[in-house]
Amino acid sequence: MEPLDTTDAPEQPEIASADQAPLASGLYLVATPIGNLEDITLRALRILRSVDRIACEDTRQTRKLLHHFAISTPTLSCHEHNERERAVELLDAIQRGERVALVSDAGMPGISDPGAWLVKAALEAAIPVIPVPGANAAVTALVASGLPTERFRFYGFLPEKSGARRTALESMATALHVQPEPTTTLIFYEAPHRILDTLADLRAVWGDALPIVVARELTKLHEEFLRGPVATIQRQMAAQERVRGEITLLLTPPQQIPVDAGEDLLTLLTRLQQTESLSEKDALKHLARLRGQSKSEVYRELQRLRATPPRRP
Repeated sequence: MEPLDTTDAPEQPEIASADQAPLASGLYLVATPIGNLEDITLRALRILRSVDRIACEDTRQTRKLLHHFAISTPTLSCHEHNERERAVELLDAIQRGERVALVSDAGMPGISDPGAWLVKAALEAAIPVIPVPGANAAVTALVASGLPTERFRFYGFLPEKSGARRTALESMATALHVQPEPTTTLIFYEAPHRILDTLADLRAVWGDALPIVVARELTKLHEEFLRGPVATIQRQMAAQERVRGEITLLLTPPQQIPVDAGEDLLTLLTRLQQTESLSEKDALKHLARLRGQSKSEVYRELQRLRATPPRRP
């Protein structure tokens, strides 16, 4: 039998083996499962076993993961309330030659979770920062959403308070009008006890027909995707006895309608209501943003137009 000719064979990626040399000193950002424990990578398991200590968003949550995979590496807390103070200890340990892994409760540390400040401090101290990729709720939801994936923006959690949340969404809508861009999917994380109020805000800003996806309990036993107009999804979720689980919310804002300077307010208002399924009140607020006017100015103009008798032909 002739020997196999590998002259033109493509190069194989370099794969680190478990019996390789010990890990170098540095900060390892290790992604953990967002639900299904099988989603952790072999590399992540090797690093969690090999480092000297693991900094955790919640040590109780991480210990469940470590116990499942029989990992006995020491843990310590590193969360939003102590990250800056803990950084001094961790960076000092790394500079003495230790290997430290940073994990959040689920997903990639630093993405809507603690870690970003520690990474910045490590880089400023010339400490190697090594990402160990894995599961991520935003991208997992996006690829299964059915919404456009070519362009997307991740905003993390919206403000908790209703007024601030509505203002944030209105600012996004205004920015998209001022500087239109190709179809872009927006991605948010949301808490189950706020999701119905957030959907109501979306209806007020972009109308009942806004296409959205609610991805709940990703990779878990009761994983669920709700796809459709925001008004329909809100009704479906409101009918549930209780909304549970972590939520990723995705939407594709409508293409902004052009504002014709020669078009009177009544005509534009009607067109906006029909195009984006907005109530008159919300359509007026939308027009105020588009025109750069206050809501009261637009309302007074509308009242004057309605009080003026129509011109006879």
